[in-house]
Amino acid sequence: MSIKIYGDAGSGSLRRVTAVAAMLNIDIERVPIDLFKGESHTPGFLQLNPHGLTPVLQEGDTVLWEASAINLYLAEKTNSELLGKTPAEKFEVLQWMFWSGEQWRVFSTLLFDEWAGAIFMGKPKVDAIVQMATGRIRDAAGVLNAHLATRPFIVGDALTLADIDIAAPFSQYTRTGAPFGEFPNLVAWQQRLLETVPAWAATRDEVEKRIAGALEANG
Repeated sequence: MSIKIYGDAGSGSLRRVTAVAAMLNIDIERVPIDLFKGESHTPGFLQLNPHGLTPVLQEGDTVLWEASAINLYLAEKTNSELLGKTPAEKFEVLQWMFWSGEQWRVFSTLLFDEWAGAIFMGKPKVDAIVQMATGRIRDAAGVLNAHLATRPFIVGDALTLADIDIAAPFSQYTRTGAPFGEFPNLVAWQQRLLETVPAWAATRDEVEKRIAGALEANG
């Protein structure tokens, strides 16, 4: 039975899932959902995810949304060490994944929404949102920068799902103005992922191609 993954190739959240599937050698059936055309809000898609968000996994009767949950599902299927090598590491991986959702990615998403709204819908950026999100990113990046000062990865001595969750906002930061470049350990860690994890580099290129095409179409 095939695993279907619904999503837009320009999405950093879809990137997390497709990268992990590639790392785990899991075959997936990609189902394109064009977010710029509102395809995530059709009646059919809303039956899969009532929030109208991607990515979504469908395997038989199993339907999962939220990229972190999907990646946990994929890693559990293969008993992968992306979950952590020891019980202690597994809890630490979950800690950082939850942290990423609440203290990190959400603010990069706000910056992306402000950028995309201005570019594709002609909506002026709300300065208060940009300033708040940028400040919260700086606060969180300071924590990450210190954490990565003496270690190559977020948890233990190898790549885990925590790295993928936390690396996701790098998909768009040069466009949105997120201040990641101010934190050298964070930049070095991201570069290390690109150089040592082929799937992470390949999915970055897919995101870039998709967004470049959308910008060109938008004129």
